[in-house]
Amino acid sequence: MPTYPIASYTKSARLFALYQILPRSETDAVSLTELMQNYGDDADNYTNERKNFENDLIGLNQIFNDIFYSDALVRVPAWGNNISGKTARFYIEPSFSIDVINEQTVFFWEMLDKYTANYLPVSFKQEITDNLTQLRRQDKDKFHQSPLGQWQDHLITLPSIVQAPKLDSEVIGSIHQALLQNRQLRISYQNKWEEKPVQRVVYPKGMIFIDNMIYLTGFNPTDDYIDDNKLLQEHRNFAVNRITEVVAIDKPIPDWVRRDTFSLKSLHKLGRLEPTDNIRIKLVLKVQKYACQHLYERPLSTDQSITAIDDTWNQVSATVANTTRLQDWLVSMSQLSVVTEPLELKIVILERLESGMQLYNRN
Repeated sequence: MPTYPIASYTKSARLFALYQILPRSETDAVSLTELMQNYGDDADNYTNERKNFENDLIGLNQIFNDIFYSDALVRVPAWGNNISGKTARFYIEPSFSIDVINEQTVFFWEMLDKYTANYLPVSFKQEITDNLTQLRRQDKDKFHQSPLGQWQDHLITLPSIVQAPKLDSEVIGSIHQALLQNRQLRISYQNKWEEKPVQRVVYPKGMIFIDNMIYLTGFNPTDDYIDDNKLLQEHRNFAVNRITEVVAIDKPIPDWVRRDTFSLKSLHKLGRLEPTDNIRIKLVLKVQKYACQHLYERPLSTDQSITAIDDTWNQVSATVANTTRLQDWLVSMSQLSVVTEPLELKIVILERLESGMQLYNRN
């Protein structure tokens, strides 16, 4: 069973937990009110948690329909019927199980095991691993003879060059809870170059996953403004592994934080969800022709264009966010490409390359 109230976890973790706690027979069917005892325990935020819970049940039913082609999550009265004046009750058909060994379900568990290692709380990660072990034990020979079992021998996932940092599950759990309950956070943050962590209050907005790093994104405390650009100046990202302590404050985040302008999708479009020197730039590169092939396969943006300059060079144009990751990529491509525009970015890349040359020449 979950260590914390289900409402405190991310949506993927909540759905996994709901699958565990829902009864397996019609006679044991339970109402939303009864299920809420295991779902959330914040009396002051009961209405929001109940609404989230209703959406989670709908989401879990949709997953059963889309992935397993099953109506196993039963609502009485049935899904889609009006429940006015009635108490809806829920249960999972006793014959249904995602633990059955078949290609779809084992693939589901394998993917959870491989790709959620650093994202879910430790207790959930362990349950996924244990469940997968149990699946393999049930019918080991049958599993290895199945197409998926045989296919496993031909697949391997390579780790990042640098390993994922260690994460504090209590810090992750507190952040999850504050986000779900729209509460302010007090964090102790250890900056890279500082000796001691600094305490600060954050209006949390969400979490960002970049490669194997996780960041908390949010805003510094500030008064509301009509001008969204002023508020954007208070936007910050924090590496979760550098958060040494976190406490959810019993104060709601201001309403302006929930504006559409500051949704995660909008912040991403503005280039605010990772280190950036600007919002959007028109990048123009001169790239050796043979090195351009992967840019046809993996374009820099939806408006990317590639034109021939001569027999050796192509010109690549794309509208992109001027992020640190973009600059890292340009440095890695320095023997194959040259930044033509914007001039400011060309100077940054040149300075990084010259600094690297000086370092190598000294050693």
